[in-house]
Amino acid sequence: MYIVIYGLAILIGIIVLLILIAPKKYQVSRSIVIDKPVSEVFQYIKQVKNQDHWSPWQKRDPNMKKTLTGVDGEVGFTTRWESDHKQVGHGEQEIKSIIENERMESELRFLKPFKSVSNGYFTTEAEGNGTKVTWGFYGTHKVPVNVMMMFFNMDKAVGKDFEEGLTDLKAVLEK
Repeated sequence: MYIVIYGLAILIGIIVLLILIAPKKYQVSRSIVIDKPVSEVFQYIKQVKNQDHWSPWQKRDPNMKKTLTGVDGEVGFTTRWESDHKQVGHGEQEIKSIIENERMESELRFLKPFKSVSNGYFTTEAEGNGTKVTWGFYGTHKVPVNVMMMFFNMDKAVGKDFEEGLTDLKAVLEK
């Protein structure tokens, strides 16, 4: 009987320890230099509908259903998507802030296959004769998701998608 009690106490202790040490915050970003001026690049990326031309998730499911609300390229614009593809799922993206030619922030609300909220962003800055574009997202994992995320490399998984998307964005803009 004491063995079972000690075993449960140790198990509970391990779970509590994991909850305490597991990272709660995450951030993933990738950058690329595009041979175009900052103003031209920023005007293109702040139009969320343009993601249809270079987004890795759009390539995975070109037939996903989308609903658009508001004026694209302005704060409050929201796009909702629905897809049966497991890597695309259901969700919505809303533009939250724009600092012209510098930064666009959006809130990403994932509904399926898992519910979560992240903050996405694009930044642009002059680099030589071109523009350095950084695409990223960040957020907080709640307990117990933070423990599960100890065994999942978010940077590796999402970073590859960002790299693919930025490479395609560069190709589209440098045509």
